[in-house]
Amino acid sequence: MNLSLNALNRFVRRTTVTAACLVAVGVSGVSMANDAVEGSIEAGREKISMCIGCHAIPGYKTAFPEVYSVPMIAGQNEQYLIIALRAYATGERSHPSMNAISGSLTEQDMADLAAYYANLK
Repeated sequence: MNLSLNALNRFVRRTTVTAACLVAVGVSGVSMANDAVEGSIEAGREKISMCIGCHAIPGYKTAFPEVYSVPMIAGQNEQYLIIALRAYATGERSHPSMNAISGSLTEQDMADLAAYYANLK
């Protein structure tokens, strides 16, 4: 029994280290991808016309494709916004309006919008 517990402990330690390494690689990969494009708050201010119709109205709900509350994104974490926009653009996250809008954005557009919204209070 003691041998089995030792083997199990070694397995858990190896698995934990492997998972930690994979997370570190994934995080550094996201970080490097995001470092490639620097967002501009001023440029983002010029690009918000597609966003403000939903995301700037307190308590706004939309009925397409179903009724739900639209999140206010002012003050949201900049990296989170970029990752969310990329996920909508690739179809990893699904919402018809967000997929269409995000799909039309460049990496620079995403970085600029994220910088703008992250700096709003």
